[in-house]
Amino acid sequence: MPRILLIEDNPNFGYILKEYLSLYDFEVTLATSGEAGLEELNKSVFDLCLLDIMLPGQDGFTIAKEIQRIVPDLPFIFLTAKALKIDKLKGFRLGCDDYIVKPIDEELLVARIHAILKRSVTIKPEKSNYKIGQYTFDNQLQTLTFQAQQQTLTEREAQLLTLLCQHENQLLERKYALQTLWGDTDEFNRKSMDVFISRLRKYLSQDNQISIKNVHGRGFVLEVND
Repeated sequence: MPRILLIEDNPNFGYILKEYLSLYDFEVTLATSGEAGLEELNKSVFDLCLLDIMLPGQDGFTIAKEIQRIVPDLPFIFLTAKALKIDKLKGFRLGCDDYIVKPIDEELLVARIHAILKRSVTIKPEKSNYKIGQYTFDNQLQTLTFQAQQQTLTEREAQLLTLLCQHENQLLERKYALQTLWGDTDEFNRKSMDVFISRLRKYLSQDNQISIKNVHGRGFVLEVND
């Protein structure tokens, strides 16, 4: 039974959503503040986190950073009333797997949860280590190493870099990557993917023989010049 951590400061909404998700065989732990949610993360293992942004004390964006520090590979979805584009983009830059604006469609939420959990299980790399120019990428440990410097990647960053490595010097179709990692090709997922591509470019910038080229309207190419 998948375990979900729900961080929501409205106890009525939180209780109703918890009961609804339990009907779909999810085991839900409700925390009514970000601090309480972090305590639960330190005590138990979860498969996914549902996170409100407008929380008392530390807001959801701050809590998301802490979640990634404690459990870097835990997927999370923002559930929030903040509908402005700038907030959505900030959420994706922080690495969220989805951003759903309240009032939520419960059936759609369940479908998106299933899609995210399925992706986290079914993405199986062909191998665990890749040589990218002067970098070494370990997709199991989610580390990217350049000389003595090591960068720890989030799960989504590692998954996207794995796809790029599997298509080294070939086109990685944008649609294929979106369907594989995000489960949807809508506008916000496309923008989210662009944010992750930008991060990977930054991580790989110390080797000028490496580049991630954008092929307009089609996708990306990880170019590695020997």
